[in-house]
Amino acid sequence: MSKINYYTPEGLQNLKDQLNELKTVQRPAISQQIGEARDKGDLSENAEYDAAKEAQGILEMKISKLEAVISNARLIDDTNIDNSKVYILSNVKIRNVANGMEINYTLVAENEADLKSKKISVESPIGKGLLGKSEGDIADIKTPGGTMQFEIVEISR
Repeated sequence: MSKINYYTPEGLQNLKDQLNELKTVQRPAISQQIGEARDKGDLSENAEYDAAKEAQGILEMKISKLEAVISNARLIDDTNIDNSKVYILSNVKIRNVANGMEINYTLVAENEADLKSKKISVESPIGKGLLGKSEGDIADIKTPGGTMQFEIVEISR
């Protein structure tokens, strides 16, 4: 049984766009490469043909995996999520208790995490430590460098 993954509408659309790119752009390009290599003659000693067939196999595997992920994808409905606690899709302002530094994060599903955009996975150590906490709570986050404490300053959507 495949794992169910949760996505925002944007995240799911991104996956569908990737799948469309693989099917409509890359698949025809590889088919063309195979056709060109086939036209060159003897297939038993044709490295271009072998490389194109291998690339085709890898592409078809990517397409198959992406189709499976999309078929098991579920959209996150944030309309009924309680804003008083940290949940997935919460925007959280946290303060490092040790140095007073504040940072904002959005908690997202694991496959949508992007640290540059300040989107962290609910599966990450910080994400796990923040889940279920309320404003004013202190979260003890276990990191490779030791335990860090973060105060929940603000929760929003």
